[in-house]
Amino acid sequence: MFKGSVPIGSLFGIAVRLHYSWFIVFLLVTWLLAYNYFPLTYPNWPQSTSILAGVITSFLFFSSVLTHEIMHSLVARREGIPVRSITLFIFGGVSEMTQEPARAKDEFWMALAGPGTSLVLGAVFWGVFFLSRDTNQFVAAIAYWLGLINVALGVFNFIPGFPLDGGRVFRSILWWRIRDLRRATKIASWFGRGVAFLFIAGGILIIFTGNWFNGLWIAFIGWFLDNAATNSYRQVALQEMLKGHIAREIMTTECTLVSPDMTIERLVNEYVFTTGRRCFPVTDESRVRGLVTMADIRAVPRDRWSSVKAREAMTNLDQLKTVSPTEELANVLQIMAQSDINQVPVVEDHKIVGMIGRDNLIAFINMNAELKP
Repeated sequence: MFKGSVPIGSLFGIAVRLHYSWFIVFLLVTWLLAYNYFPLTYPNWPQSTSILAGVITSFLFFSSVLTHEIMHSLVARREGIPVRSITLFIFGGVSEMTQEPARAKDEFWMALAGPGTSLVLGAVFWGVFFLSRDTNQFVAAIAYWLGLINVALGVFNFIPGFPLDGGRVFRSILWWRIRDLRRATKIASWFGRGVAFLFIAGGILIIFTGNWFNGLWIAFIGWFLDNAATNSYRQVALQEMLKGHIAREIMTTECTLVSPDMTIERLVNEYVFTTGRRCFPVTDESRVRGLVTMADIRAVPRDRWSSVKAREAMTNLDQLKTVSPTEELANVLQIMAQSDINQVPVVEDHKIVGMIGRDNLIAFINMNAELKP
């Protein structure tokens, strides 16, 4: 999930969120429509009509982007992939799925659903334009622009540059042909970076023609695509490296247990500083009650460390993200990333049998990278 995003509701049981950058681009699109596009295209309109058309068009445009993402998510759910949320941001939208597609054909249909929906929406809006152009200029003007932008969005997303939808379609075909997700992702990422560099180069050329705003925007899109392609390949390579390995292999079994009545001051002085550990299970009569982490300690004002007990500062066991000893390390990494936590308890039969921290995962990944031929 994007940091800096706010929930606005849900559709089909999927949470919808807005990133702060969405508000910036919403205002920008509204301003360009209200003070540039509509006044130039329809000079007979009063400014108030152009502003109203700009607001309505901008709202319907982002509704179209949301529909694009909803279709991705509905197809993903049909294929058995849970979807946590959809976040709209400056470059469109992104669906947060709990796992990647397990089969090439699943990714193919998921990727195809988004741009296909945009093209259908474009056709619908253009249909409204042709029906209303002789009777209602206001509706026709809005419908024409929305038809144009949705078709453009659909065509743009069909570009075979991973991780655009077209790039994901390309990767799914490669995956199906060569039966190797990592290799397919690597090839698709090369194409994605190639497309990104073309955008950057094109943006720079446009800047030299004097149209600095459009040029800068196109170059910025290229920079974003280059980063997305690189990071997407790294993520898949990491997932492939962790595949087949489970929590039991890397968990720390020597957990330092602390009493619920221990003060934070004593915990820090006698355990944190001396052991270097970042979290401590809190036990009472052989039962684990919760976990005290560095984040829990930081939440307690330093002048209260001598009076606040571990049981007051800890995160209760039922609120913790936990994994089993047989949980795949790829899932452990995903849980940490999604929950923004640095460690997870390994629980078996309602008892903590070990701990896995980010440092354990990093050490395992580095060791595998060194042993790679």
